[in-house]
Amino acid sequence: MTEDHNNEQPNEQSGELKPESFIHDDASPVDAEAATKTAPTVADGGTIVEGSTLSREELDQMTDDIVAALKTVYDPEIPTDIYELGLIYRVDIADDRLVTIDMTLTAPGCPVAGEMPVWVEDAVRGAPGVMDVKVNLVFTPPWDMSRMSDEARLAINMF
Repeated sequence: MTEDHNNEQPNEQSGELKPESFIHDDASPVDAEAATKTAPTVADGGTIVEGSTLSREELDQMTDDIVAALKTVYDPEIPTDIYELGLIYRVDIADDRLVTIDMTLTAPGCPVAGEMPVWVEDAVRGAPGVMDVKVNLVFTPPWDMSRMSDEARLAINMF
């Protein structure tokens, strides 16, 4: 399943990425109670997702956990996380639980260009259910401030 932010526009009301960016469902942050529950597999009565061996519940749980992990990675020059900054363009969860992420930087000459993808990889690899992670650094389309959520705008006093 794939989250694709390349052609996505911010939500007009909130400036946040639209939930439909996760093709398999919403990308809402996980709460503490939900984090302790195990999603049912298809074999355990979970909801079948066409084209996937993972259940809807497994994909939703992994999505929540991946977003929570991404929100732990911060751009060292901007006081907000990379997810709220809109630096994550696409997340793909394969049936073997390999997670592939396309991300960008605020600028191609970012001083942590070589380090930030490793930070993302390490954070997401620690999410429950993730077997491995591959991070691709992309610059198309170029990042701009319209990709930032309201939370990120508030953190850097952009209002």
